Amino acid sequence: MTNLLGPEPTRLPERPEAQAAMDGGRDPAEVARSWPDFSEAWAALAERALTAGEDLAGYAYARTGYHRGLDQLRRAGWRGAGPIPWEHRPNQGFLRALAALARAAQTIGEPEEAERCTQFLADADPKAPAQLGFS
Repeated sequence: MTNLLGPEPTRLPERPEAQAAMDGGRDPAEVARSWPDFSEAWAALAERALTAGEDLAGYAYARTGYHRGLDQLRRAGWRGAGPIPWEHRPNQGFLRALAALARAAQTIGEPEEAERCTQFLADADPKAPAQLGFS
């Protein structure tokens, strides 16, 4: 049956080893070194840098996680539009990196990029902005 409401939700594949490393408290930098395409590690690095006031490092980490996530979304069948559900745990790293990129872009004086990222986050999953502290 065809979905008349739009594209099917995209769900990234499970990454049990990388996820276990993050869930076990391993430093996100170590996780990124071991699994450089794991967006959640880059998102955690971005969030940590932004919290520490390191806006350029936060931006760079967030952008890396965002682009790594886009690559994975495309491999999973995403065609540039459609839902990316927050409740699917493997999607959360990408969505966190996207949210961090929005925050970092605003911080470094890129309000247009911040707005695009914020809108993309809401379009990906209307629940995601609230989960990530956006009002």
